[in-house]
Amino acid sequence: MIPKPVTQDIKLADGRVISIETGKYAKQADGSVLVRMGNCVLLAAAVSSKTANEGIDFLPLTVEYREKYAAGGRMPGGFIKREGRPSDEEILVMRLVDRILRPMFPKDYHAETQIIVYLMSHDPEVKPDALAALAASAALSVSDIPFHGPISEVRVARHNGSLIINPTPSQLLESDIDLMVGGSFDSVAMVEGEMNEVSEAEMLEAIKFGHDEIKRQCEAQTKLREAKNVSDIREYSHEVHDEDLRKLVAEKTYDDVYNIAKSGKSKQERGEGFKEIIEAFIENHIPEDEREEKEGLAKRYFHDVEYDAVRALILNEKTRLDGRKPEDIRPIWCEVDILPATHGSAVFTRGETQSLTTATLGTKLDENRIDNVTNVGSERFYLHYNFPPFSTGEARPIRGTSRREVGHGNLAQRGLKPVVPASSPHVIRIVSEILESNGSSSMATVCAGTLAMMDAGIKIKKPVSGIAMGLITDPESGNYAVLSDILGDEDHLGDMDFKVTGTKDGITACQMDIKIRGLSYEIMEKALNQALEGRLHILGEMLKTIDAPRPDVKPHAPKLINMEIPKDYIGAIIGPGGKTIQQLQADTGTTITVEEVGNKGVIEISGTDGEGIERAKNFINDLAFTPEEGKTYKGTVKSIQPYGAFVEIARGTDGLLHISEIEHRRLERVEDVLKEGDKIDVKLIKIDDRGKLKLSRKALIEKK
Repeated sequence: MIPKPVTQDIKLADGRVISIETGKYAKQADGSVLVRMGNCVLLAAAVSSKTANEGIDFLPLTVEYREKYAAGGRMPGGFIKREGRPSDEEILVMRLVDRILRPMFPKDYHAETQIIVYLMSHDPEVKPDALAALAASAALSVSDIPFHGPISEVRVARHNGSLIINPTPSQLLESDIDLMVGGSFDSVAMVEGEMNEVSEAEMLEAIKFGHDEIKRQCEAQTKLREAKNVSDIREYSHEVHDEDLRKLVAEKTYDDVYNIAKSGKSKQERGEGFKEIIEAFIENHIPEDEREEKEGLAKRYFHDVEYDAVRALILNEKTRLDGRKPEDIRPIWCEVDILPATHGSAVFTRGETQSLTTATLGTKLDENRIDNVTNVGSERFYLHYNFPPFSTGEARPIRGTSRREVGHGNLAQRGLKPVVPASSPHVIRIVSEILESNGSSSMATVCAGTLAMMDAGIKIKKPVSGIAMGLITDPESGNYAVLSDILGDEDHLGDMDFKVTGTKDGITACQMDIKIRGLSYEIMEKALNQALEGRLHILGEMLKTIDAPRPDVKPHAPKLINMEIPKDYIGAIIGPGGKTIQQLQADTGTTITVEEVGNKGVIEISGTDGEGIERAKNFINDLAFTPEEGKTYKGTVKSIQPYGAFVEIARGTDGLLHISEIEHRRLERVEDVLKEGDKIDVKLIKIDDRGKLKLSRKALIEKK
């Protein structure tokens, strides 16, 4: 007998419905749901081990999101006809879900936990990434897994001046705000998106609008849990503590940790100092026969001491680990044009964070091809971010691009994309190599990317800078400090990581992760306004190095021209088996692409030799020449006859200039005025029924 599912509907303001269903599919998972919106169907399943592995003191949470090609009625490309490694777009959805779910589990819960979300049916009018966190949270909500939920995420867009929830793809293309907002009943926990230079107040309004909808979706999950009669949460005991040891660690190490935190030492020196403190404690206060049992606990408690000391220093003395005040920005220096063979290059250094970024100009052949279930097309502007181990003084294997690198690169790309002109003839690839890292390397990438593009001669609309904001709070006293340009330790030990990019006129992208519940909009507003001050300061420092794009691209960078021809001439330009276009490329030293768009052929000619590009352009113009009545052409006299002259106005195209059309006076002989090889201007006055061209010279001469 087919099981009867439990369902709960969420009705959006525009009448669309999101349906959550449980109890019918994937019942061996701890919790599973189907989420539907239109023809979009997501399956989410959550499973958590009943025990925790010994020695684990964190939550080993894995979030997987996969789009099945069958969902869009397609088959995977390539030789292996099955889904393989996740695409960048799938990884970005995983990160969206992971970042909001991870803080919602109890801190002492350490069981292996996995959440898998599949896109099983694709609707072109529904963006599935806006439903993935809802599906994951609903699967957890109908399980007995310990979880401080429910949560949800929604996409907020501003379309034609109005804020809307979960817009269609076509609406999103016409929107100036695209924001993913995640949260629970009582707080916002995650924000990420891109904007077209909007103000801080407009962004805050969009966040509030999204949170109102999140509350409704959380309520629906609560009702679903109640309808399924889920009441008990599994019992677990994943931590065993020694309170006497905890107290002893704090008593013996706090003052020393506080003093090192206050000393203003570098990241490496500070790390060595903390290491010496805990090693000395273990040596002096834990008997040798008890070290195997207690050393791990002592190190965990010491981390708590670091957490408390650093936060107390900032809240009580308004002094940070490197000696700055909360609103201060680290010292900045920049350079451009440092790599002679690249098309554009820049170094941006802020404190102990450094990005070496290059800009490469390409042709249509260099577009980033996208072939996913939900997105097929290409990108003409894209950015890649690399985080090698040496940037943090580590030695570890490099095993492909990490999810973190994909996410940081995407944020930087979204921050810069609004200022790249759509009319730019080049495909642009930005690559950021992080050479040093101590906080905010993605924002350093934005700054270095702006400088590298200006060095490359890309006519960006406005320069963009980025900053990462932090937060330290004391819930008991209500005291808090908003930190500008945070260090890595301030991110790790703080309550918020809020990255903002923008021009002098508004925000272009943001990413916010909040680690505490119940963050007020007052604090969020202060963080945004303080970020604006920091962004403008950073922008000012950047513009001291280069304040505008170079007037032209580098001599060794490709030059591009685009042209259109009638579709009927595409075959002639390509030639049989591509012979004509291949020969033309060889003769002119250019790269030529031809694409059929509607009833036109769109041609891109690229190369480093301007003369070669011009010769290729002229050849194509001649080959695809379409004469138009009434137009003036510069022609060459090819032959002279008693009744007139034949004038070539394009390669292989000539017309008759009758003797009566040469001058306003009567001529006895054509040779009295013209000879073979003369270059003259003529007007095409008629194309007869047989396609013959009739030209006039006198139509261009003033009659005396």
